[in-house]
Amino acid sequence: MSRQAAARDRSWRPMLAAAAMAVALAGQPQTSSAQAISFIRDTEIENLLNDYARPIFRAAGLGTGRVQMRIVRHDSFNAFVLDGRNVFIHTGTLQQADTPNQVIGVIAHEAGHIAGGHLAQLRERIARDQTKSLLIKILGIGAAVVAGSSGNRDASGGAIGAMAAGDEILMRSLLADRRAQESAADQAGLRYLTATRQSGRGMLETFERFAQQEYISASGSTQDAFARSHPVAANRLAQLREGVAKSPFAGEKDPPALQLRHDLMRAKIAGYLERPQIVFNRYPASNTSLPARYARALATFFQSGLEKALPAIDALIKEHPNNPYFQEVKADFLMRTGRAKEAVPLLRNALKLAGGEAPLIAVRLAQALVSADDSSPAGIDESIRLARQSLVLDPNPQAYRILANGYHKRGQTPEADWAIAEAHFLEGDIKQAQIFAKRSQRGLRSGSPESLRAGDIVNYKGTPNPL
Repeated sequence: MSRQAAARDRSWRPMLAAAAMAVALAGQPQTSSAQAISFIRDTEIENLLNDYARPIFRAAGLGTGRVQMRIVRHDSFNAFVLDGRNVFIHTGTLQQADTPNQVIGVIAHEAGHIAGGHLAQLRERIARDQTKSLLIKILGIGAAVVAGSSGNRDASGGAIGAMAAGDEILMRSLLADRRAQESAADQAGLRYLTATRQSGRGMLETFERFAQQEYISASGSTQDAFARSHPVAANRLAQLREGVAKSPFAGEKDPPALQLRHDLMRAKIAGYLERPQIVFNRYPASNTSLPARYARALATFFQSGLEKALPAIDALIKEHPNNPYFQEVKADFLMRTGRAKEAVPLLRNALKLAGGEAPLIAVRLAQALVSADDSSPAGIDESIRLARQSLVLDPNPQAYRILANGYHKRGQTPEADWAIAEAHFLEGDIKQAQIFAKRSQRGLRSGSPESLRAGDIVNYKGTPNPL
């Protein structure tokens, strides 16, 4: 989980702004802008989430590659969808969920929203209600002006009250629709869990937890975001309990191997994102489990440095030589301390152990080669090959920047300018993307894929389309 992994991704800004609006309409206070949202990229975590989600998406008729799991760096328990292509889940959800089944239940619920077309319905409803609200306000303002000019304060106050009442009526109607959608997503999620021979108990446990929160905090000021954006009515919870009880797989447990991967994921998130002392308190030395030692190795690095952490991570690698992620983490330690050359063989082995299709590890290896200042033709060629390999599976700005670096070292300036344009475009900086794209067009071969893509960027009018 590199620093790049937690960097802000501006290409999501338009969608996240819409999400903030939709959630606010559902009753959650809007406390931050889209720019403040950070994303986590990590092969180990993403692979686990994809393994959780793939059977659910297939059962929902969403295919196996159409919908992507996106990880939001935030401590609260939350998950949401903005379109038919992405499920966003908070790191807080992953850390607070005790079992894989609890996360899978959340994913099944969100898949129900996508399959039900609820976001499209919500957008259409908001647009329609905004028109109605505008008409009510125009009529109310007109009445207030007439009343004010006649000196009738009572009538003026009544007109303003009518405007507020009109908004409240529309809001109540919208929230009623949201509650119906939430219940429908529950039932759909239970069907997907049954179809994949999994228990719905994890989903039930999540919503029982938030129902309890609603009693503790009637104002909602201390509720998690998921509770506020997924209101839990008593009858909805009763339907969910009934659905879980009827399932032939209600008592199904998560396989031990999957539970271990889940616990390793939680340990990794804690080790990278929490203060070391918190990690040591949560995973004391008396806990000798693999996840606990993983978390402590990370916390030791961030508290005491590389030399103190190396024995702990080396022990994990020795015990589990076929685990690519332990080797990736050691490589990350080395790269953070300026020893990129030593990280190269570790990352090569991690990429091999991951099956070769680990685009983030490929990017990290390319970055290690660049950082090690391997300016030999073979080193430059390998970094370019790895960046291109990564981009086939996962277009990302870092890979384009590494590609640009390689082209620059080769003296291929137009290709380097094109790659930088692509990086800026993915980051949402359209102006800079178009400057570099125009520059690249002067030297790119007419009709080449790079030239055509540069032309698309130059002619682009609007916000970037998130990948």
